[in-house]
Amino acid sequence: MKRPSTSLIAVVTALAAVTGFAAMTAPGEPGAASAAPAPQAARLPVERTSLLCPAPSTSDVAETLTTSYTPPGTAAPAAAGTTAPKPTAVLGIAKNPDAPALKKDAKAPGTVTAPGKPVATETDGAVTHGLTGTATGTLAPGWTVQHTTLVPAGAARGLLGVTCSAPDTDLWFPAASTAKGRTDYIHLTNPDDGAAVADIELYGPEGELKTTIAQTGVDVPPRSTVPVRLDTLLTEGTQENLTAHVSTRAGRVGAALGSATDGVGSDWLSASADPAARLVLPGIPADATGVRLVAFAPGDSDADLKIQLATANGTIVPAAAESLHVKAGMTAFVDLPDLTRGAASSLLLTPTDPKKPVPVVAALKVVRGKGSDTEMAFIPAAAPVTGRATVADNRVKGTALALTAPEAAAQVKVTVSAGTEGGTPATRTVSLKAGTTTVLTDLAPKDAKGSYALTVEPVAGGGPVYASRTLALPEDGIPMFTVQTLVDDRGTVQVPTARRDLTVLDD
Repeated sequence: MKRPSTSLIAVVTALAAVTGFAAMTAPGEPGAASAAPAPQAARLPVERTSLLCPAPSTSDVAETLTTSYTPPGTAAPAAAGTTAPKPTAVLGIAKNPDAPALKKDAKAPGTVTAPGKPVATETDGAVTHGLTGTATGTLAPGWTVQHTTLVPAGAARGLLGVTCSAPDTDLWFPAASTAKGRTDYIHLTNPDDGAAVADIELYGPEGELKTTIAQTGVDVPPRSTVPVRLDTLLTEGTQENLTAHVSTRAGRVGAALGSATDGVGSDWLSASADPAARLVLPGIPADATGVRLVAFAPGDSDADLKIQLATANGTIVPAAAESLHVKAGMTAFVDLPDLTRGAASSLLLTPTDPKKPVPVVAALKVVRGKGSDTEMAFIPAAAPVTGRATVADNRVKGTALALTAPEAAAQVKVTVSAGTEGGTPATRTVSLKAGTTTVLTDLAPKDAKGSYALTVEPVAGGGPVYASRTLALPEDGIPMFTVQTLVDDRGTVQVPTARRDLTVLDD
């Protein structure tokens, strides 16, 4: 018999990487037709997770806490006759080729050594390098890393939070800008041993803008991070409302957008959920003084969106705007003053005509405070939490978890870990009514010391659930805050049961 094709070997190898063993039955082989129906695919824990973190800050007065955490779980079973490898979780430095050389004693932050206990490392001053990380074995399912940076003074002052992300090849950032007084950088991090080449396309209210890198892209050296300032990509003019699209010609990257507005604040904008006709932007703070919705339709069709607000009591149409028209290939925006009216809520975007669904991406820019005492944050459209999601670095005071069930009632299991310096973990189940947003603030574990992790798991049988975490740390009268949407950790993977290992077949 001939060897299986290269593509088939690749598929089997990929499965083996997850389960430790894979086997398949070829058509026409003995037992292929006469055997009982193939068992259903099994859902098993992943064995390897990769995360990428942008460089936290160039400010000499910055204070950055990097927290690493894996929720308790089980490892994938080892193949018959073998021993499961020792679990590891390693964070390495991704150098910035344009930044000063790293100090000889520069070290990556501490990382988890066992599931269930977060580990935090504090760094004072400018940190211009990013991180690349890999967790294996029992540390892989659900592994998460969080940067929280406080910049107490200067043009970029603010509280900046970002959840480190998996590498990707296609990412959307609505709510970017090159307006006067605002500085936006897209940080590109390459986790691999080969070079990556990334494209950054910018779309304004009139369509795609000409950039200086349209022909060449951006080279990202192996295991490095490269920040790209958006206003340097435009040959003329400024644009207050943009959508940035990051894709790769070669390799893969992690990407996050760091933004600072003079006199207003600064924060990270994570990528929007993939284009979809229905979007949820969860967790607008109750005391938001300014909310701007920015949306983009990447296809060939215009989108007409109905705007709704999911509150604690139900879904309403906000008085500021009830709809938004988004032209194909163009960025649209609308300001939503007095949106929350003192109640935390989530924004829902759905097709005005259900028979004409058009995929879009979206994000919110949210401002708290007034006058010179303001701070801003972003809320990108979120994907539902289908299995489990975790956010690290929560504090005893100032943490709020928003849970939204836009379509149907649901139940969610919420688990708080022990703190980095002690405390007792706890779990509770929360019931969510259809079309509502529930905000939890009494979250800290008993006798908590240090920061802790929050894990959200929807209970089977309910509607989709979306979640975000707000961390508020006031500083000198400024209501500093940051919001992170919770992203499903993909801690398990569905693996088809196989009956014969074709990788051992020979000519």
